[in-house]
Amino acid sequence: AAAYGNDENESLEAKAQKALECPCIADLRNGQCGFQFSEAFLCFLKSTAEEKGSDCVHPFVALQKCIKAYPDAFSKDILEEDEVKKEEKPTEEYKISPPLWAKKKSKA
Repeated sequence: AAAYGNDENESLEAKAQKALECPCIADLRNGQCGFQFSEAFLCFLKSTAEEKGSDCVHPFVALQKCIKAYPDAFSKDILEEDEVKKEEKPTEEYKISPPLWAKKKSKA
């Protein structure tokens, strides 16, 4: 979405507005948390902080609160990705055995 209609000669404000108009995020903009999403997204796009978006804490906190208040605000596909990761089996632990030659006692 950030690259949608990206023209190097446009102002940061114009680029941000065009990115917000991208059809790829239409569902997020029009959903129950649309206002909060738009505010957080625009803040991130316009961010000039050294760590991009670090100056956007308040809009992202508002978005997070909205998502918690309206868990159906985002499609199940997006939410299921997080749940799938939680359901993955933990990595098996492997026992590392030294090679046989290291186990043999040297005859001295």
